[in-house]
Amino acid sequence: MHAPSATSQPPHVQRFQALLSVAESITACRELEELFRRLLGQLQTVVDFDFLGLVIYEPERGVAKTRVLETASMVLAPRHENPIEETPAGWVIESQQPLIVPDTAAETRWPGVMAEIRQRGIVSFCSLPLTTARRRLGTLAFGRHEPVTYTAEDVEFMGEVAKLVAVAVENTLNFDDAQVLQQQLSSERDHLRLLLDVTNALVSNVDLAELISVVSMALQRAIPHEFTSLALHENDGDHLVIRAGAFKSGPHDCREGKLIPISNSPFGQAFTARQTSVFADDDLRARFLDADHPLCRAGIRSLCCVPLMVRDRVLGTLNVGSLRPDAFTPAAVGLIEEVARQVAVAVANALAFQQIAELKDKLAEERLYLESEIRTEHPFEEIIGESRTLARILQQAEVVAPTDSTVLILGETGTGKELIARAIHDRSGRRERTFVKINCAAIPSGLLESELFGHEKGAFTGAIAQKIGRFEVANGGTLFLDEVGEIPLELQPKLLRVLQEQEFERIGGTKTIKVDVRLVAATNRDLARMVEEQRFRDDLYYRVNVFPINVPPLRERSEDIPALVRYFVQRLARPMNRNVEVIPSDTLAALSRYRWPGNVRELANLVERAMILSPGRTLQVPLSELNGPRAPETADENDPLTLKGIERAHILRALDETNWTLGGPRGAAARLGMKRTTLQSWMKRLGITRPAA
Repeated sequence: MHAPSATSQPPHVQRFQALLSVAESITACRELEELFRRLLGQLQTVVDFDFLGLVIYEPERGVAKTRVLETASMVLAPRHENPIEETPAGWVIESQQPLIVPDTAAETRWPGVMAEIRQRGIVSFCSLPLTTARRRLGTLAFGRHEPVTYTAEDVEFMGEVAKLVAVAVENTLNFDDAQVLQQQLSSERDHLRLLLDVTNALVSNVDLAELISVVSMALQRAIPHEFTSLALHENDGDHLVIRAGAFKSGPHDCREGKLIPISNSPFGQAFTARQTSVFADDDLRARFLDADHPLCRAGIRSLCCVPLMVRDRVLGTLNVGSLRPDAFTPAAVGLIEEVARQVAVAVANALAFQQIAELKDKLAEERLYLESEIRTEHPFEEIIGESRTLARILQQAEVVAPTDSTVLILGETGTGKELIARAIHDRSGRRERTFVKINCAAIPSGLLESELFGHEKGAFTGAIAQKIGRFEVANGGTLFLDEVGEIPLELQPKLLRVLQEQEFERIGGTKTIKVDVRLVAATNRDLARMVEEQRFRDDLYYRVNVFPINVPPLRERSEDIPALVRYFVQRLARPMNRNVEVIPSDTLAALSRYRWPGNVRELANLVERAMILSPGRTLQVPLSELNGPRAPETADENDPLTLKGIERAHILRALDETNWTLGGPRGAAARLGMKRTTLQSWMKRLGITRPAA
């Protein structure tokens, strides 16, 4: 059987097939022009029209953009737009109803647009809204060269066509918007890539000539130009100096070192005005260039000069010249200005780097070394207490401070030996210079020599750069050697030499370095006994023990404890947001009776813990942590409330449970998680012996 022809099919079948064809065309066509040409052939079999029109509504501009396709010529008329309220499309979009005009000559509304319609020979037309769920897009219109009355079936069918076309139009507009956005993103990507290339060049180059060369190459991708130059204002003169230039073809008379007058030059105008100056061909020649000028001979027809600003200071100008008279569009100028902002920072850094290089020796004398601690003022007022013992110590510090004699501060851990050392420095003639502290016990013995005396590059594995030692840093000031008794024997002769001769060599170096350093040492060890045990050189001991100061432990100046407690409370109140106003007298009495094996440091830590536990006005000190007010050395080791008592009871329990078997997998040592020899040491120390049978 042969398929029936289109003319033999019922009208509703023809229209259904036409709708299918329209739907297929919509999926196949991306451009509206191609879609409209397909629609002509598909729709004319069911609806008579000579023109097919599309109106796109742009609400942000309030206009209607019209395209008309004529069936006879199959040519789209040029786009034209009208205010939306002056068009039939505006009525259709507003009312969302079809508009049928059987005779354009009789239609008096929208006179301007109707006149254009009549000029195209359109006598009658029907306009339908193009609307999707998201927005109102415009209208679809079809018309004839003669008066026609469109039936309700025609309008209903074209309404279905309009629904399909609306989806196609929205997809096309979305695609167009996406393309525009993609172009913008691509442009922004190229823009940012250019700025990134410039930034990378600026970071890796401190040489101005190389910097400008890279900047010119980066700009060339976006703005074709003939030359780029950097002119800086130096020595507060009336000229700019060309410091670097990049030229596309042949040399120009903008060589490095050339002087450019500020008063009568395009560079100078931008520099003086502190704003970008763009010069076109006529303006450039009328104001600045004569026939024999180098830029004129080079064919430069436009010039952009941007001032290099860093804060409120103008360093000079970045200048770009082109052979084209219209090279510097607003977009191009904006790009050059962004690059100039980066160049300004790089130029400022390069100039600063140059100054640093010129003052390298002086800066080396001022220490290219970061001290482990920032120097602060530590007057005697921070040494709290009024006891006779403390007063004697401060008097000794007052006496020895103005001299350059070596001081040895002796005392237990936590007694404040560093405070005494700083007080001596701050009351000496060296107080304006550096106070350098080094804790000899905190640095591995293998690294201590490098810390004290420094090393040369390559002196040992890992010495990748020269290092300045603490003695050099302290030149002219004071070096505080804390825990001096921990200095290894093999390093002591070198320390003795620098104390006697005030000279030394860095590790791996041959140059003798002279220094002027005052030494203040401190230790909690018995150096005299260490000398007897040959763990400390006697000659070094005599050299550091010139003026000994014995800092008393806190238990020997218990009358200072109330003042110290009040001082720590006041110092901690603000940072801890506490308002402690009352310190109970029985608390102060208990603190005064305690023996303080950790001295002032232990007291400070206890007060800080008490501040944490004291939300109210009264200081609540956890006295139970001190095992009561008794002195630790007089406490009964069998007392279960003391630490020794707890340890003793724990070991005795394990021994009883194992029938006093020390070793083996079921012995007391295994149960306590220690070696048998360790358990024996603990038993000896705690005086634990097996009871007689």
